[in-house]
Amino acid sequence: MKTIQERLSILPQRMPLQDPALRTKTMNEVALGYSEEQAQQEAQRCLGCATAPCCAGCPVQVPIPRFIAEIQAGNFQSAIRCIKETNLLPAICGRVCPQERQCQSTCTVGKLLKNVEKAVAIGRLERFVADWEREQGAVTLPSVQEATGKKVAIIGSGPSGITCAAECLRFGHEVTVFEALHKTGGVLVYGIPEFRLPKAIVEAEISNLKKMGATIETNVLVGRTVSLAALQERFDAIFIGTGAGLPKFLGIAGEELSGVFSANEYLTRANLMKAYETDRADTPLFQSKQVAVIGGGNVAMDAARMAKRLGAEQVHVVYRRTRDEMPARAEEVEHAAEEGIIFDFLRNPTAIHGTAQGQVRSIDLQCFKLGATDSSGRRAPLPDPDQADYSFDCDTVIVALGNEPNPLLTRLNAAVHTDSRGRILITEDYQTSVDTVYAGGDIVQGAATVIRAMGDGRQAARAINTALKRAL
Repeated sequence: MKTIQERLSILPQRMPLQDPALRTKTMNEVALGYSEEQAQQEAQRCLGCATAPCCAGCPVQVPIPRFIAEIQAGNFQSAIRCIKETNLLPAICGRVCPQERQCQSTCTVGKLLKNVEKAVAIGRLERFVADWEREQGAVTLPSVQEATGKKVAIIGSGPSGITCAAECLRFGHEVTVFEALHKTGGVLVYGIPEFRLPKAIVEAEISNLKKMGATIETNVLVGRTVSLAALQERFDAIFIGTGAGLPKFLGIAGEELSGVFSANEYLTRANLMKAYETDRADTPLFQSKQVAVIGGGNVAMDAARMAKRLGAEQVHVVYRRTRDEMPARAEEVEHAAEEGIIFDFLRNPTAIHGTAQGQVRSIDLQCFKLGATDSSGRRAPLPDPDQADYSFDCDTVIVALGNEPNPLLTRLNAAVHTDSRGRILITEDYQTSVDTVYAGGDIVQGAATVIRAMGDGRQAARAINTALKRAL
């Protein structure tokens, strides 16, 4: 048994990565994953705290010290079983969740070393055992209780919908998932690039949901293809997990020009429609040379890195604050910088100019400086009178300023109450203003994280199960 000091002296294991010079030429995943030796070495850094502060930082309360202790012992199958007690998408969460702001932010190792970057790499260990299980062909499905005869409809197959569906199946209810697109997975398939989250992994998780007994109907736009009222007649409970897919724009002159995209459209064309497969895809690919991406979140990093892979010669990320204030994950910013993305900090666009043919020609930028801390907890950007505004030439502008809930479903169902931003209002048990209709994820929270949406789906399923049990 290692002492605390011995564990603290073990160096954090670096994630193996593709060579930056090569990876922009391919859609293959950038992070290659730990080897068994690396995983066990990283796991040895965990102190196994009795109070488990890391669990409190996890929206789905994965039993983190238990699964890491199993990795320490080389019991990888037992480790993945521990995780699946509360998290049915470990291969996905291990890749895209901001662990450094959640479970790893409360890790005792990071606190003792006074550096959150030196916390135990919980997410990477989660990814390791999930990948190990899949590669071994040893994937296990959660046990399902005796059938209740109750039927649950899930609207949306993103993280909250998938999780709610799986939990309801576990409780013995019959589940049907309705997805508006032709592929399931929601933001996991249309929003997150292949080089960050391989779609084969998402497909494997959806396949497991089907094996548990779920029925999935694609190309069903609830509110148009079928009404919410019609679903109420067929199902005992309904969960709305349609996410936040309505993009925000700048509201400046020139946004109507050809070559201006929302990050949603740009990424959907590449991720879901695979426009880069020009010999096979029907979706046209916009050929860019000089790209300006507006925003500083993970979506902005995804769009910028995708543009590079689609052949852009130069890609700028324009952000009105500095790198320290960027909401994007640090590793995503680092990967972008390694791949040659140019960061224009303390800048904000004021207008986009076009050619006589209506094609983007240039963008005007205003210079900023940071003022006092604002309501977001970050220093507010203020116009800098000491620096002159300027323009630079570009042929593509990608706006990545966040998303809002799509209002289609709620506008057609006024009985489902929303706030001023279109987010569905719910009670503590995730019920909407309509009896038997529940909601969670980004449609309630606004654009958040995958694991936060999953936490909502899990809690909503528990509330649904409680209500349906009362009706038995």
